[in-house]
Order: sequence, then C-alpha cells, then structure tokens
Amino acid sequence: MRALSSSSSPLPASAATSRSDWGALRRLLPYLWQYRWRVGVALAFMVAAKSANVGVPVLLKHLIDAMSLPPNSMQALWVVPAGLLLAYGLLRFSTTLFTELRELVFAKATEGATRHIALQVFEHLHGLSLRFHLDRQTGGLTRDIERGTRGVQSLISFSLYSIFPTLIEVALVLGILGWNFDQGYVWITLTALIAYGTWTVKVTEWRTHFRREMNRLDSDANSQAIDSLINYETVKYFNNERFEAERYDRGLEALRLARIKSQSSLSLLNAGQQLIIATALVLMLWRATQGVANGSLSLGDLVMVNGFMIQLYIPLGFLGTLYREIKQNLTDLDRMFTLMDRPQEVRDAQGAQPLRLSAQPHLRFEGVRFAYDPDREVLHGLDFEVPPGHTVAVVGPSGSGKSTLARLLYRFYDVSEGRITIDGQDLREVTQDSVRQAIGIVPQDTVLFNNTVAYNIRYGRPEASDEAVYAAARAARIHDFVSALPKGYETMVGERGLKLSGGEKQRVAIARTLLKNPAIVIFDEATSALDSANERAIQSEIRTASVGKTTLVVAHRLSTIVHAHEILVMDSGRIVERGTHAALLAAGGRYAEMWAMQQQQPEQAPKTQAPEQQE
Repeated sequence: MRALSSSSSPLPASAATSRSDWGALRRLLPYLWQYRWRVGVALAFMVAAKSANVGVPVLLKHLIDAMSLPPNSMQALWVVPAGLLLAYGLLRFSTTLFTELRELVFAKATEGATRHIALQVFEHLHGLSLRFHLDRQTGGLTRDIERGTRGVQSLISFSLYSIFPTLIEVALVLGILGWNFDQGYVWITLTALIAYGTWTVKVTEWRTHFRREMNRLDSDANSQAIDSLINYETVKYFNNERFEAERYDRGLEALRLARIKSQSSLSLLNAGQQLIIATALVLMLWRATQGVANGSLSLGDLVMVNGFMIQLYIPLGFLGTLYREIKQNLTDLDRMFTLMDRPQEVRDAQGAQPLRLSAQPHLRFEGVRFAYDPDREVLHGLDFEVPPGHTVAVVGPSGSGKSTLARLLYRFYDVSEGRITIDGQDLREVTQDSVRQAIGIVPQDTVLFNNTVAYNIRYGRPEASDEAVYAAARAARIHDFVSALPKGYETMVGERGLKLSGGEKQRVAIARTLLKNPAIVIFDEATSALDSANERAIQSEIRTASVGKTTLVVAHRLSTIVHAHEILVMDSGRIVERGTHAALLAAGGRYAEMWAMQQQQPEQAPKTQAPEQQE
C-alpha cells in the first residue's frame, strides 16, 4: 500500500485496502486496453465455451428422456445415437475448443502487458536517485518486482479464465432453472451463492493481514540471505557464518509461524465453503428427487439438475482460492506500482535540451552547497573551475566532500544552492543523459558485472569493436594479463568482479573509461588499488588520456597529481588551499604538511590476489 503523508489522517484498514485494490486495477487496465480487440475476441470465445458447457446437462436430460422407449425400438437404436449422442460429443468438444481458442487469442495480451509493466518498473528504478538505491534492500526489492509481474499474469488469468466464466455460467444456469422449473430451485441456488460469497469475502478479508505479514517476513528473510551472500568475504573475515545462519533462521522461524497462521485460517475458510456447497446440493437434489417421485419431473430433469450443480459448484469451490489469490495479486501489484510512483529526486527540467559541448568543455562549480541530510551540510559554497583541456586535482582527508563532487557532476543529486555548469550550461537545465554521456569516471570502488572481461570493458561503449576493446585494455596495462588467461577476454569475472584482484578490477575500469572516450574525465582514486610499479606505468597512460580533455582528479596519494594544472585542498566541505604543486609546497600550508607526511611513510604496494583461473 502507498505510504500516506504525515499530514494525512490514517484510513481504516478496509478503506485503505479497497483503495489499494481499485487503484491497482485502474493502473493495470491501460496496459490491457492496447489489446482491447483481443480481449473482446477472448470474451466471445469464453461465452461460447460456457454456453456449450451449460448445454451438456440439458442435452443429457433429453438423451435420458429419449431412452424411455420400448425395448428393441428402431428409434432408440438409430435416432438417439445418431442425433443426441453426436450432439453431446460435439458440445463436449466445443467447450474445450472455445476455451483453447480463448487462451490462444489472449496469450499475447497477457504476456505483452507483463513485459510492458516489467520494463517500465526497470526503467523507473534506474531513473531513481542514488539516495533510493543506497537505502534499498536488494532482496526485498527484487521480490516485490517478481511478485508484481507474476501477479499481472495471475490476475488476468484468474479474472478472464475463472471469475468471469463462473459468473456467466451462474447466470445461464439460473436462467434455465427458472425457465424449466419452479422458483424454489433459483432461490436455493441464489441463497447458496450469496452465503458462499459472503463467507468467502469476510473470512478472506480477515485473513489478508496474515498473508501480508507472511509476505513481509518472506521479503525480510530473502533480503537477509542475499545481503549475507553478497558480502560473503566479510562474513568469512569475521568468522560469522554461525551468526548469519542464526539471523537467517530467526527470519525463517518468524516466516514459519506466519505461514502456519495463514494455513489455519485457510482451512477454516475452505471448511465453511464446502459446508455451504454441500447443504445447497443436498437441498437441490432432495427437491428434484421429490419431483421425480410425484411425477412432476422426469428422470432426465433430475440428471440435469445434478449436472448443473456439479458444473456450478466445482468452479465455485475454487472461488475462495481465486478470491484470495486475486486479493494477493492486487496487493503485490500495488507494491510494484508503489515503486513506480516513487518520485524521482533528480528529474530533467521540462523542455530540457541536450548538452551542447565544445571540443574541450569548461567546467565550473559556482557557490555550490549540498547536504545529504538537511541537518548536516557537506559542501559549503564551493567555487572553482576546470578550464578547457586542463586537469584539476582535489585532495583532502576522508569526509571532506571530494567524492561528492563527482556525484553532483553526474547529477546523482542536485545541488542545494549554487550551480554547476559545463560550457556555461547549468546541469539542471539540460538532459541527464547528455550530461552523463559527456563524462567518464574511474571510481575508487570498482564493481563489475558478472560477465566476461570483454563485456565489462565494452560496457564503456557497447557498440565498440574488438580491436577498440583491445586497444583500451593495452592503454590500461591489462591486455597482457587478460591474454594470458585460459579463456582470455571471455573469462568470467564473477559476482561484482570478485574473481579479479582490486588492482585488476581498477585497470578494467580504466580501460572501460578510455574506451568511452568522453570529453570530461573523472579519476576518483583511480590507482588506489594498484602497486607502485603499475601505478607509475598507468599514470603516464592517464596523463596521455587526459590530454585535450577536461579532467577532474580526486586523489589520496599526492604523488599522483603533481602534474595537475591546479590542486584544490579540501577540508570539511571547503576549499582551504589552491594552487600548483610547487606553489602549494612553497606556501608551507596544509598541502605541504600532507606531502611531508606521505614522503616520510614508506609506500606499500597493496597485496593483489591472482584471479581464479577458469577451466
């Protein structure tokens, strides 16, 4: 259900649920409307199938009544088999034929609507801000999407293939009973249907919260499991396998208890339904039997009534299950639509145009203020520029706001005050896609897709040729390493690239960015996971790649940015010093202190692990 704003008064549970169900249905209908002619044809086939199905007991009545002939009668031998039996078989076949035609016609609508909704959810999630994705629980989120898309298919299937056909069949049966017999048969059937429907709705509404609680606990347990498996190495580092197992078991135990409650309430629902059905069936057959006994009804009438009741109450016996599943599907749909309703924190302005770039863009931060949390400002009025083709480096202690610059430049967030411009254009006034297309980044924390090395490098420019991929790998000094692997560029890197060492992952990230060949380049601690020898080798390649490009470097090791045209020293979200490497050393300020401290510390090469060799 959609979360209410704090200013709204809470709705009663029944009203909120009703609003949620109808809201989900209203959201679903436009996806089906584009297949409206298929819906119409499917409904026509459904009516034809049910008409044929209801005709079977009627024909069976005439077949039995027609058998009341003298023994060895030629009419009994030829007319009945040739006429009624042939018609009986034809009706049976027609029921199946029209049912299959209905499913054949409507399959494209069901699958098309599901595909459209799933794609929209996927695109919307990619459109949400970084803040949402940092707060999310991947396991629970994927469960909500999975249940929602599955709910689309189930809801359409149950509605078109079960609920509507049953209602049509009920109407046809009541019409035939009222036309051929007295109104007592109609009233018994109607009373049973009303009692059955009332019992089903009331008990299902009562037990809905058990299902919701069960789903919530299921998502929580799944989130815990996925989170633990994603952080497999951390679990091993701290020897916390038992802790994770116990935490997961607590979630499973809560889920078990919720499932028991759900099953117990389901048993109560089913028992009440069957009692109503059995009572109505006994009353109908007793009344029909009495009619046969006093001669007002034929034996064929008794068989027809019994056939109607069986055909009617067999699908009706599943109505409770269908109602419960439909309610659950509507709840799942609403959860998925709630994701789609999640507002985009960062949106393109109305009428935003693509960014117009010069060959060497001019980047400016003008009075930029920003806070992840309103109570704690991160950046305090930053003013600096990166002239066309220049390299500007940003250094400072952890938490000074260095990496936030890259996030703002990519428009993962919007600035609180001030503006960021590229060639004089405010980033908030141009399309996000064009901004991100103009920028390439080598992040400090490199996460790779669970795919091949070639795929991860080519991700920088998906249409790139193999030769371009190899050239980028050579520039990033990883080509020789990849070529030496048994499967070369087709080597799988594992979940989040964990089969590669930190340095190897970072070199893949550098190659990916070099392949993109953007006009603006950001290096965010781009060589932090490399050993000294590789760092020095790649630094020359980075400098070569930065020639003619507007480059922003976020660095910890000062030795990597001595070539920068300007160095900004940040502390607590403010620029406290700026200048060239030589000028800052001569000033004897914060930068000079950091330089002296790093010069005194022996540079230790990070330990790298060999990737798993794949067969």
